[in-house]
Parts: sequence; structure tokens; C-alpha cells
Amino acid sequence: MRITRLVKTATDRAGITRTAPGAPPGTMVYTGRKEMEEVHVHLTHYDVDNFNCTTMIGEIPEDNAPGKTTWYDVRGLHRVEFIEELGKAYGMHPLAMEDVVDVQQRPKMEAYQDGILLQLKAFDFDRKTRDLSIEQVSIYLTDETVISFQEDAGDLFEAVRNRLASSSGRIRSKGPDYLAYALIDNITDRYFSVLDSIEETLDELENVILSDPEPRTKSQIHDLRLALLTMRKSTSPTRELTGKFGDTEHRLVSEDTQLYVRDLKDHIIQVTDLVETYRDVTNGLYDLYVSEISFRMNSVMQTLTIVSTIFIPMGFLAGVFGMNFAVMPGLENPYGYYILWAVMVIIAGLLLLWFRSRKWI
Repeated sequence: MRITRLVKTATDRAGITRTAPGAPPGTMVYTGRKEMEEVHVHLTHYDVDNFNCTTMIGEIPEDNAPGKTTWYDVRGLHRVEFIEELGKAYGMHPLAMEDVVDVQQRPKMEAYQDGILLQLKAFDFDRKTRDLSIEQVSIYLTDETVISFQEDAGDLFEAVRNRLASSSGRIRSKGPDYLAYALIDNITDRYFSVLDSIEETLDELENVILSDPEPRTKSQIHDLRLALLTMRKSTSPTRELTGKFGDTEHRLVSEDTQLYVRDLKDHIIQVTDLVETYRDVTNGLYDLYVSEISFRMNSVMQTLTIVSTIFIPMGFLAGVFGMNFAVMPGLENPYGYYILWAVMVIIAGLLLLWFRSRKWI
């Protein structure tokens, strides 16, 4: 039941609606949350010697650089008609356009006659709230064009854009297929950053548990388990995506680019292994938390038991000499009170020595 609740929560965070049952194939329905008022399009076109970038809001910029590699970076998916217009302009298959606006898609690669659709998830982790935000990224590759789609206004591909602008490296001399690889590689690098943050959070939680576990620690561990479960659901199919992308025989992907994609697959495998490792660590932290709480409770109970055991014979003696009998040995002794205290102290001392010899304290 607990795992089912985790899976359902992860699904609910991905989107708020689903395509209506019985809708014909190719029906475009935006299934996410509206993050922006207007769609922003960042148009970049380049070759070895030239680079130019234009930003438009609410309209599609014209590609006035034929013969160069063109990259449309689209941010905002709520205007379905806008996405449809852009998709039709570049011959996107209706099923591809449907998948772009459906942000609940599983990471995958779909090859069409004139294009390739690549879909994967981007993550961001807030260490303060331990909340993992998810964003679906779609990349459509054609002969001279790459179109990337995302929900948020944040620039996921700033590093790639800077590489293009600086004209350093091989990216300007490669084709659109290499740009698509670079975008996926950039998202993969963000996976490692997120996992580094999760690792630091795990270390902090471990120190808290070992020093002074708090009641909220349990909920913090639960949040991390949910975050890692969500990542696992996305990184595993991403490994399949990179494998398919690296082995495809589609004309749009060159053999040279496939070599880089295969290397990228190794990185995804590392990410998947780290996610599994941190899941095991998180489960171990929960067990450690329970053990630490039980140990502290046992220590308290042990202390209370020892104190009670010491006072049992004292209470017995006090009860005996507190009985209302007219004739009782020691009542007339002027040192009786002090003798009774001495006997009780000796009994307590002997009990403590015995407990220590048994290594109970």
C-alpha cells in the first residue's frame, strides 16, 4: 500500500489531466500545468562561421537562414494551436505533436520518415524542501532543424547555447543530429547535479539521525524516497532511448554522432546505478532511524528499570517498618532510623555493582 501511494503521488506531480478516453490518434491535448502566459521561442541558426539568436514572444520567428542548422527552443506548451502550427511547418507527424503536448509521456524515441522525436525528463532538486520538480523535454530532429519543447521559462540549455555562441569545439561544425545529442547530454549532466544534491542531503540526514533524530526526519526520508522513485521511473526508459538513438539506422543520424550517443548511454547507466544506490541508502537511513529511536527508547526504559529495581527493596523496608504494630524489633533503638538508611544505601550500592558486573549499565 505504501509503494502504491508513492507511485500515485509521483504520477500526480507529472500532470493534472489526461487525454480523454476514445479520442482519435493525433488529438492534441495539453496535459500539464500552465507555467507561462505566452509561448517564448528562441530561434538560433548557425554554421561554422556564423551564429545568430532571436527571441520572439507569442509568434513563430521566420527561418531566414537556409542552409544553416536551425534550432527552435520553444518554452510553453499550453497554446496547442501554436505548437500545431509550428509542427506542421516542419512536417511533424500528428502523433509526434500529440506526444509533445502530453507531458505525461514515458521517455522514448520515435522515428518517422522525415523526423525523429526524442522525449525525456529534466529534473531540479530543492534541498530545502527536498522537492523534486519534473519537466518533460521533447526534441524533434529533421534534416536541418532541431525543435526543443519545454513547459517552463527556465533555460535548460544555457550551456549548449553558450557553446554555440563561443564558436569553440565541434558543435558548430556538426549537423542537427549532433545538436540533438548535445541537448540530451546537457540534461544528463543535470541528472548528476541533482544526484549530488540528493547525496549531500542523505549525508546531512545521516548525521542528524546519529546525533539527535527529530520527528520530522521520518518525513524527510519519505520525501527522498519519493524523489528517487520518480527519478528511477524516468532514468530507466532514458537508457532505452539513448540505446535506440545510438543504434538507429535512420538517415538523419550520422555514424559519427552515434559514437557520442553510445558514450552518453554509459552516462545514463551510471545515473541509473546511482539512483538505485541512493534508494538503498535511503531505505538504510529509514532502518537506521527506526533502530536509533528504538535504541534511545530502550536506553530510557533500561534507566527507568534500574531505578525501579533499586527502589523496590527500599520500598519494601520502608513498608515493613511503617506498619502499625505495637511491638516491632528496632522501634525502640535510638539508631534505628540511621540503621535503616544504611541498610537501604548498602542494598542500592550492591545492586549497582551487580548491574555493572552484568554489563547492564
